[in-house]
Amino acid sequence: MDTDPDKNPLDKLPPILKKGLDKNLCTCNEVLKIDIINAIVNGADTVEEVQRQTYATDGIGCCERQVQRLIECLCAPETKK
Repeated sequence: MDTDPDKNPLDKLPPILKKGLDKNLCTCNEVLKIDIINAIVNGADTVEEVQRQTYATDGIGCCERQVQRLIECLCAPETKK
């Protein structure tokens, strides 16, 4: 993940989505939220691609909506300030 504070991908997330980064987002396959975020930052821009890279959403799919929300936030176009 990019460590430049001006380009930190976590800055794109609302505060609620920044919580629990070191916790499993996908409990079926024990995939940490930060691992899902890293996959998205590194190019996984669909739930299917996140699944291929991390195995998240590959169980019963209860985390699919949360993964989709992370994709929406992290892949949103930059807005000029």
